[in-house]
Amino acid sequence: MANRPMSDEEIAGIRILLHELQAEHRDLDLVIDHMAAAPPPDELLVRRIKKRKLLLKDRIQQLEQMLVPDIPA
Repeated sequence: MANRPMSDEEIAGIRILLHELQAEHRDLDLVIDHMAAAPPPDELLVRRIKKRKLLLKDRIQQLEQMLVPDIPA
């Protein structure tokens, strides 16, 4: 089953969401760095933040793949 091409509005929405997720991912890096600089860090919180970063990374990759046009074989 072939998927229909995305509209310009759908592409714009994906790009906006992608930008927001990338910003959150960068912000979490800063939070982790700040927590590591102020010992003793809350290890449970650091693990939760890192897990959130991994989830964001996966979602970012999914969205980026959606923006790549299909190439006919």
